[in-house]
Amino acid sequence: MPVITLPYTDLEDLTSSESSEIISRIPMIGADVERIENDYIDIEFFPDRPDLYSVEGVSRAMRGFLGIEKGFCQYNVKESNFKLLVDKGLLKIRPNIVCAVVKGINFDSNSIKTIMDLQEDLHWGLGRNRKKVSIGVHDLNHVQSPFRYLPMDKSFKFIPLDFSNELSLEQILVKHPKGKAFAHILDKFDKYPIILDKQDKVLSFPPIINGNLTRVTEDTTDLFIDVTGLDDTVNIALNIVVTALAERGGTIESVSIEDLDGNVEVTPNLKPVTWEIKKKDIEDLLGIPLRDRDIVENLEKMRYGVRKIDPETFEVDIPAYRADILHSYDIIEDIAICYGFDQIIPQFPESSTVGSGHSSSIKEDKFRELMIGLGYFQVMPFTLTNEKVHFEMMCREKTPGVTYLLHPISEEQTMLRTNLLPNLLEILSLNQHRELPQRIFEVGEIVENEINKHHLAAVSIHPFANFTEIQELIDVIMREQGLEYNLVESNDSAFLEGRRANIVVGEKVVGVMGEFYPKVITSFGLGQPVVGFEMQI
Repeated sequence: MPVITLPYTDLEDLTSSESSEIISRIPMIGADVERIENDYIDIEFFPDRPDLYSVEGVSRAMRGFLGIEKGFCQYNVKESNFKLLVDKGLLKIRPNIVCAVVKGINFDSNSIKTIMDLQEDLHWGLGRNRKKVSIGVHDLNHVQSPFRYLPMDKSFKFIPLDFSNELSLEQILVKHPKGKAFAHILDKFDKYPIILDKQDKVLSFPPIINGNLTRVTEDTTDLFIDVTGLDDTVNIALNIVVTALAERGGTIESVSIEDLDGNVEVTPNLKPVTWEIKKKDIEDLLGIPLRDRDIVENLEKMRYGVRKIDPETFEVDIPAYRADILHSYDIIEDIAICYGFDQIIPQFPESSTVGSGHSSSIKEDKFRELMIGLGYFQVMPFTLTNEKVHFEMMCREKTPGVTYLLHPISEEQTMLRTNLLPNLLEILSLNQHRELPQRIFEVGEIVENEINKHHLAAVSIHPFANFTEIQELIDVIMREQGLEYNLVESNDSAFLEGRRANIVVGEKVVGVMGEFYPKVITSFGLGQPVVGFEMQI
């Protein structure tokens, strides 16, 4: 989770409150205080609130939470003549772009650092390390409209940020620190996206690096902001940035984005989205009775616009910078935050019952007891993983039936696992400093075709690990379960040909076992033979 540095001077100026009061109350809006220093405080926020990734966003929220300034925060967008022309060639490379101009900002070194930190935190949170969203912030005084967003040959040259000499786009991906870090985003394309101005001056090579020409300094007063990406998340990122700059006193101006077919989109769009919530839903979810005026006040303190449209219904305006409102329950949660979880009196249930173990849990516990008795250590890795670990590093083809996350918070956690073995190999790779042999197992859930299934898997690593070792282990497990089984030849590419087998009970394949293929072992950075199995339970 991102840790945001909040200088006391900025925090007090933008909030109109004492830092001591802010520090005492800020944990109540969903944050953890990391450290308190003489000049600043470090706060860790949850990834679902990217609008709080800056001192400006925190100050806006705290003004409402403390009752200093309640209600919907209205930001005006002034119409302007700024334009950006989009080439069709970018549809398959990086298709989405939105822009804005913000004028009249008085920057100092501290506020420049704040906006750059916000940019990088959004790259991590919303942007999935720039793959999904990347942001460029430019000194407008060095460039002229109309701007152009177009694909460019790899040989095209310009001076990237923090360099003094020209590099080609291809060289930037090899020599520039940002290029080396994010080159993988563009590695499958023959041309790369570039933003130019009217005179062919380079603003940005998204999602890699800005041009050195438009570097933001303390003399900068007017900004041009571009946000490129793969979907509509670019709008949320732009709205967060421009509203943060507006908190600094900047004036937001629009940019007309035109494609070659004459379609025009004007950004930023800061109009709120309107939701309706029922009073009954609020009381049912929170478990406490609330008066209408309390509901309205709590919503206004959380910076919503709110109107009562009938005795049971409230109409709520969601600010354009809020990326986390996906359901009415998210709004109700904000009511609870403002009301104060510490003010909600806990109650014992009116009825008491005696619990008992679920049949599947009882079965899993028996497997755990057995595996521990056989000398294996239990591990409990995450159920979230990614295609690289799950398929590519396992030398397996991508299979149907995978469940993907709609809004993953990182590239490492984008899907639900369909088997357990990749997680176990990851754990071995993280524990190479430990002595051998290492033998670990997991009894856990996988998700296949949106159905939860229970699996048992185990791996063993040491210089003499072989097929016989894992076959003997399967033999003990099956005998303890009273099951007859057979081994038949397997074609699972994660295992070595001739030293792999499917586990068959009756006529059903219930698992796979064997010696791992050398490329699988090296993909996880391991240097010893590894054997393992996985089976349904």
